[in-house]
Amino acid sequence: MGRYTVKVEEGRAAAGTRPSAGPVYRCVYAKDGLLEVPGELASPWDFFSNAVKKNPKNRMLGLRQKMDGKAGPYEWKTYQEAHDAALRIGSAMRSRGVNPGGRCGIYGSNASQWIIAMEACNSQAITYVPLYDSLGANAVEFIVNHAEISIAFAQDTKIPAILACLPRCSSYLKTIVSFSKATDAQKKEAEGCGASIFSWEEFLQLGSLDCELPPKQLTDVCTIMYTSGTTGEPKGVILTSGAIMAEVLSVDELLRETDKEVAEEDSYFSFLPLAHVFDQIMETYCIYKGASIGFWQGDVRYLIDDIQEFKPTIFCGVPRVFERIYMGMNAKIAAGGTVRKALFDYAYSYKLGSLEKGLPQHEATPRLDRLIFDKIKLGLGGRVRVLLSGAAPLPRHVEEFFRVTSCSILSQGYGLTESCGGCFTSIANEWSMVGTVGVPMSTIEARLESVPHMGYDALSDVPRGEICLRGKTLFSGYHKRQDLTDEVVVDGWFHTGDIGEWQADGSMKIIDRKKNIFKLSQGEYVSVENVEGAYSQCPLISSIWVYGNSFESFLVAVAVPERAPLEEWARNNDVAGDFKALCENPAVKKYILNALNSTGQKHKLKGFEMLKAIHLDPRPFDMERDLITPTFKLKRPQLLKYYKERINELYRDFKAMNASFKY
Repeated sequence: MGRYTVKVEEGRAAAGTRPSAGPVYRCVYAKDGLLEVPGELASPWDFFSNAVKKNPKNRMLGLRQKMDGKAGPYEWKTYQEAHDAALRIGSAMRSRGVNPGGRCGIYGSNASQWIIAMEACNSQAITYVPLYDSLGANAVEFIVNHAEISIAFAQDTKIPAILACLPRCSSYLKTIVSFSKATDAQKKEAEGCGASIFSWEEFLQLGSLDCELPPKQLTDVCTIMYTSGTTGEPKGVILTSGAIMAEVLSVDELLRETDKEVAEEDSYFSFLPLAHVFDQIMETYCIYKGASIGFWQGDVRYLIDDIQEFKPTIFCGVPRVFERIYMGMNAKIAAGGTVRKALFDYAYSYKLGSLEKGLPQHEATPRLDRLIFDKIKLGLGGRVRVLLSGAAPLPRHVEEFFRVTSCSILSQGYGLTESCGGCFTSIANEWSMVGTVGVPMSTIEARLESVPHMGYDALSDVPRGEICLRGKTLFSGYHKRQDLTDEVVVDGWFHTGDIGEWQADGSMKIIDRKKNIFKLSQGEYVSVENVEGAYSQCPLISSIWVYGNSFESFLVAVAVPERAPLEEWARNNDVAGDFKALCENPAVKKYILNALNSTGQKHKLKGFEMLKAIHLDPRPFDMERDLITPTFKLKRPQLLKYYKERINELYRDFKAMNASFKY
């Protein structure tokens, strides 16, 4: 199809009740076969132990220490120190009766203890089960019992959540280890349920460096990773050691073939949730290469400060993070004055033209990079050379901005927990792939399957359909849910639920979601993610949730406004009130509603996709209220439950106001 993809099977027309399917494609780097894990490797523990042998004194895990309430410089554990701690922790787990194939929970935000606990599990062939930092006691209880977790490592602030559900989990959970300390009261409470709590140091002392490590195989279950899900109970995605290792090796191969692989002098900034597959694969890759990992403080207010102190060379983010940084940088550019803004615009247009002609990042405009764009690069610490975006589509204008101004490559990828992270990624310095998620990784084969009821045909001139995958990095099923596994894995193909469109160059573009579609009362179908994607281009809002159903004829929405532009508009229009009051002001709602619909028209939304009413919330959608997943995807049933009264008001008030038009 394109320079970076090869066809390995022809497509087939629909047969009986089965939809038609397009041809099967691989990445050109896998044209002779999908990537295999070398025979001498059997577990991610081999990645870690080999890195320790090569660079035992290299910095591995860094965290800023606080002095007088302020964060100081990063302090480090070396590879050897982390390795020894992991061996002791692994040995201590065995002393508590947790054996190969047993299950260990890890509950907390990103920290060195998280990684050491993970590697301790790898050393002993124990399956680790990440628990999302945002999950409450009910979800913790479900996962502990469903996965039959017998030991859990937890951040000290998460111990109360563990203890709250312990009476209903005590048949499995017998040992709790705090990332730091445990109080006497907590120990007593756990003992009352037949369990024991240890501080980190106490547990270390139970272990030994001389423990014998068990044999390992690629087919061992490395982790059961529960997806937060947008509906229903979490699903436990089973990932083997072989799948995780193949994913890591494919990341390395792609960077080596198209740009520059990660090396021991590189540094990775850890702030995306380690409980999510995206960050976990990237950190495992950095460990494999002997690079350094620096953790954020866990407070979004200090995110940029942490980045500038750490100065990473590799930065992974989700679109919402990149959008926030993009808006902050644009605000600074605009505040620099007319002359500086004009100079920046000239440099931007000139470099954009060079990149569009096919020049690689480092050759496009080196002089302008030094004079203009290095200042933008400083916003990410000044050393970044690789930017990676995943979890959701990155808006094209944001991707273009970072490709032009960051002086580094930017690759947008696509993946799921079920595919062990990235299964598609755009190629470095290939401008035609802007706005796409690129080509299949070298561990995966991909095809499209037609979705007739949505009008998507995998065999048309512009192939569109559901993305289906098979290969080395796919999950082994949902834990204890063969019924759910059978729903999505058909004839060896994993059905992702995402709608893709093959591009002429062989890259994939995500255009829709199979299930996030509803019908309005007049019979019109609405692809809600597509509609939200268009409205999110409006600079007056940071987030939006669009709602409609088959009993109503129009759409309404809840949006979170951008504070600075709204307050500036209020000053210029003599509208008084703080941010909360502005969000309740009818004039403000009308102003933002008009701006949203104007944006929708520019993006060619249909008439029935225009918004008729809007509620403004000054508080961002957050995990505390269970409105978004840890990767910032909207949880639609929960949003409807939370805003149901507001939604009903929007429909009722709009109908009352427009009742006269019915006669």
